[in-house]
Amino acid sequence: MTKISSISILLLLIITTVFVSNRAEASSSVDFVKKTVSSHPIVIFSKSYCPYCKRAKGVFSELNKKPYVIELDQREDGSKIQDALSEIVGRRTVPQVFINGKHLGGSDDTLEAHQSGHLAKLLGMNPGRKTDL
Repeated sequence: MTKISSISILLLLIITTVFVSNRAEASSSVDFVKKTVSSHPIVIFSKSYCPYCKRAKGVFSELNKKPYVIELDQREDGSKIQDALSEIVGRRTVPQVFINGKHLGGSDDTLEAHQSGHLAKLLGMNPGRKTDL
């Protein structure tokens, strides 16, 4: 009976340690996302090879605006950041675009906001100029 109790206690300690460690990592990733979004006027969480990410980045290039881009596939903690994005905005997909600390959405949302003039307004630009991509 003592062997089973010792093994059970050891197993419980291991599970608790792993759980606490994972929660701390998730919390630090959420903090990273929130800090990054609040520190830059335009933030794009992206993957360098993703055509939808390239399309979203292209919108800002066309507007002569330089976003702060986090390429998740080029970071060791990219998957954890992507999990944090899921927790924050309810989506794990990329790109995820933030303007002035507010979540705009993904590629389609960014393109739609650009075409409607809403993106220019968010960026404090003259929304009268519309361009097809």
